Amino acid sequence: MKRTVYNHVRARATLAIAARTATANGTTVDRTLSGASGTNEWHASATLLVHTGAITDGTHAISLQVSDDNSTWTTAPAADLQGAPPSIGSSNDDTVYEVGYTGTARYLRAVTTVSGTTTGGVYGATILLGFPRTVPLSRT
Repeated sequence: MKRTVYNHVRARATLAIAARTATANGTTVDRTLSGASGTNEWHASATLLVHTGAITDGTHAISLQVSDDNSTWTTAPAADLQGAPPSIGSSNDDTVYEVGYTGTARYLRAVTTVSGTTTGGVYGATILLGFPRTVPLSRT
């Protein structure tokens, strides 16, 4: 087996790419996914990717929330982050932001908090899961 990102990393959308004018919670991403053997595999690493299109106005603050039970959510502590979640404005068109997560929470999601008069901004967020216990990953 070749050492490739394809065999070691899974991507999961948390905020679908859309024109956003209001605060929204992303879809939950579970760090335990099906592995090559068909069993659930823990992914030891996670990265939040935020990708922007045209940002018209307003401020769109992105945060990473974590949960151990998929019910009670808190903002990821700064000590568990590599880099800082972005606050997106009209000068941030066509930009990609990366924020690493080093904590142990099982469930992750991106949250956008929109403030200021806004006609919208187009952006989305993806969580990359890496370092599974076994490789290659199952793509089914």
